[in-house]
Amino acid sequence: MSRTAERFATCDPVWAHIRQEAIEMVAKEPALAGYLHSTLLNHERLEQALSFHLAQKLGSTEMPSMLLRQVFDEAFAADSDIGAAIRADIMAVLDRDPACTSHLEPLLYFKGFHALQCYRLGHWLWNNDRHAMALFLQNRISEVFGLDIHPAAKIGRGIMIDHGTGVVIGETTVIEDDVSLLQNVTLGGTGKDSGDRHPKVRRGALICAGAKILGNIEIGECAKVGAASVVLINVPPRCTVVGVPGKIVGTCCDQPARQMDQSLPEV
Repeated sequence: MSRTAERFATCDPVWAHIRQEAIEMVAKEPALAGYLHSTLLNHERLEQALSFHLAQKLGSTEMPSMLLRQVFDEAFAADSDIGAAIRADIMAVLDRDPACTSHLEPLLYFKGFHALQCYRLGHWLWNNDRHAMALFLQNRISEVFGLDIHPAAKIGRGIMIDHGTGVVIGETTVIEDDVSLLQNVTLGGTGKDSGDRHPKVRRGALICAGAKILGNIEIGECAKVGAASVVLINVPPRCTVVGVPGKIVGTCCDQPARQMDQSLPEV
């Protein structure tokens, strides 16, 4: 490790864990050595590694990975909050997903994490009036990872998108910190009205697999939406809603997004 890498590892514990886990994986699986060195160990910072990794996944004939990486590096350099959000997301996955056993697994393998980080870069582009590039990136995210996240949506930190397949997040959606979503969740509109038309998901909420939340409605802090529910009404904080159409059936635990308890109260 270079002196620069050592310095960053000292002040960046998430990156230090990732590097150490990568070194241990090389020892256990020598066949992965080239992959782990090119993706992780050859880079001095987490942002550099992620920029390389995502560009390799999203690059195409029309947009080579080297050019795409330049765009990503520009966003990382301009906004340090992106890096802070990435680290919070890694820790969220490690804390909440029992299938995740190391810091490096989300970075290497989890497409929900990959799509979310690509969204963060696209959101920076959108906010800097580079809408064409942001929409190009949205399209590539959808093609490669199977999630469709509009770059204008506002998404906080400490987010876990588990599995990720089929997740749709509309243009005026707001997702606050520490929210968990599972596969096939839709945060969409109810028609073709313009303006503010998508859900607002407050801090700590859990949105279970296949849930459809439609319209400019609010899912309250630490609320839970049951699997396959269709929600068209506001959900108060710390309440559970299930069914088609969704109805409030009781309360839920204090931190549903962290506990990932998808069971329902007795009704």
